[in-house]
Amino acid sequence: MEGLTASEVAGFGVGTVLLCATIAAPKLDAFFSASQRSSLGMCKKCGDVGMIACSRCKGMGLIKSNGLFGFSIMDELYPPLDGAESQMKSIGCSKCKGRGHFCCPACSNKPQV
Repeated sequence: MEGLTASEVAGFGVGTVLLCATIAAPKLDAFFSASQRSSLGMCKKCGDVGMIACSRCKGMGLIKSNGLFGFSIMDELYPPLDGAESQMKSIGCSKCKGRGHFCCPACSNKPQV
């Protein structure tokens, strides 16, 4: 690794920090959300809503099935302007059975006060 300048090393360092921050952000968000909910006396998982969004379909109940990895980049970026139907098909999520959510396991079985 001879010939690396201080700017290149700094660039690698900043890139590494940004990558780690991107990976850790959802976990940190979940941690802070749970701590805020518990300090307010709410359910840590759902915030007293009683439902948790499906992680597969992100609460929509539908999954787009077309193209690479289940989505078509062209349909996402450039929807048809002439009113024609998109080539993208949506199917019901198999994880949540098309509902988009699950009952909260932490508070859905508790008696209501």
